[in-house]
Amino acid sequence: MLNQNHHTLDITLFTILSLFINLINPNNSNKMNKNPLLNCDYEKGVCEVLETPAQETSSEQLKDLSADKIHIIYYTDPICSSCWGIEPQLRKLKLEYGDYVDVDYRMGGLLPSWDIYNSGGISKPSDVAIHWEEVSPYYKMPIDGGVWLEDPLNSSYPPSIAVKAAQMQDKNKAVTFLRIIREMVFLDKLNITKIEHLEKAASLAKLDVEQWKQDYESSAQLEFKKDLDLGRQIGVRGFPTLIFVKDDEMLDVLYGSKPYADFEHRVKKINPEAKKNIYSTEWEKLFSIYPTLTTQEFAVLSNISFEKALEALQNLTTDHKITRKKVKNGDLWILNNHK
Repeated sequence: MLNQNHHTLDITLFTILSLFINLINPNNSNKMNKNPLLNCDYEKGVCEVLETPAQETSSEQLKDLSADKIHIIYYTDPICSSCWGIEPQLRKLKLEYGDYVDVDYRMGGLLPSWDIYNSGGISKPSDVAIHWEEVSPYYKMPIDGGVWLEDPLNSSYPPSIAVKAAQMQDKNKAVTFLRIIREMVFLDKLNITKIEHLEKAASLAKLDVEQWKQDYESSAQLEFKKDLDLGRQIGVRGFPTLIFVKDDEMLDVLYGSKPYADFEHRVKKINPEAKKNIYSTEWEKLFSIYPTLTTQEFAVLSNISFEKALEALQNLTTDHKITRKKVKNGDLWILNNHK
């Protein structure tokens, strides 16, 4: 178990990361795997992929860590259902502890290509459709798996590279961009490997679309490769994986979908002086920060039950304050006049 007394060890940060990630994720292995295996388990709250480890990566990739904050290296993927499941927790963490944490989004490459899958777990698009239908009520987050039947993605690499291109312009806008493409694929059944959808998302995120496109077709691919190499070296095999780092020292790992208390506990353990920001739970304030919210997100941010959140949101639509977007297995609530 991790303890409060952290000693300086004569080993690299990467070695520490790898040891702890393997400790909490016993499915990790240093053995070579001829065929990656995509396995999403909603009970564990994680999407896993086992693949051949990469070569060693330079620690230069971590040179920009914030010295005054807890740096959370968040390994995710645009099509990771478990990552969609922790959106409420992440959004609340940023509201309550944004002064103390900095979330660094890294792309993990959940689905390289269906061509290299041949057995076990999820091995074809229709399997994902079934899986998404199962996880939606578990996470209380709306998901429609129809894209995997109607216009299946052949890889999660293009949208991952697209996120890296957005990050090259603006990290905050990149988070917005990632949210938009997730809503596209999880709710609107859109194949987010297609450039027309990615370009629209770039525009909605208020990015310079031409610059984004140039980066997407060139340097963002290298940035994505850096994420993959780092993830493989430190043993990331599942998403979400959140690695808590402070002063170049890895202090904790959160693996898989967990309740909000697990996020808060790690922040308070690493920085006992961290004070929770008491934010307004008035609907206007919440929607001014997050213009689109699922019912579960509104419930978590408002500190009320799912049932009470649904009732409150329905009342707001009656008053024409917000718009209800009905999708399979749930709803998305949108601030009126939001584009």
